[in-house]
Amino acid sequence: MPARQSKIFPCVTVDVVEDGGDWSGLADPESIVQAAVDAVARVPGVLSSDATLVVALSTDAAVAKLNADFRGKAKATNVLSFPAGKGAAPDFIGDIILAAETVQREAVEQSTPFTHHVQHLVVHGFLHLIGYDHETAGDAERMEALEIEILASLDIANPYTGELQPAQQE
Repeated sequence: MPARQSKIFPCVTVDVVEDGGDWSGLADPESIVQAAVDAVARVPGVLSSDATLVVALSTDAAVAKLNADFRGKAKATNVLSFPAGKGAAPDFIGDIILAAETVQREAVEQSTPFTHHVQHLVVHGFLHLIGYDHETAGDAERMEALEIEILASLDIANPYTGELQPAQQE
């Protein structure tokens, strides 16, 4: 059997900051978050160069304040993404902030393992940082399809249907 040629994918460095909230449901937050961002980086054509980002594990109160200040919505949400501004280091792409109480509540409501929901939201936030959005139906469909593909590579069920999708073969 011929040796399979390996592909080299961009390297993503993540600084995970625990900024409040109960994240004890994550056995190893750094590894869990890194696995999610690495899964995004492995998708051909999604990320063109090495990148650095921050993932803050925070509280509903902190996320609600950021949501009000930057989006004009005075309520917590599960994840916010803030792309890097001008003057940031060349490889720094931005920040992702997760709200503990909302993420925990959603995981229970969706009967989804907490770790899987966190990884889904990290993938979702990362895709926003690199230019994906869900402002139109077409954009939402493309972004959700990519999320489903990435999560399948982590053996995580489709967050929109609950079904496990077969991972794409490279």
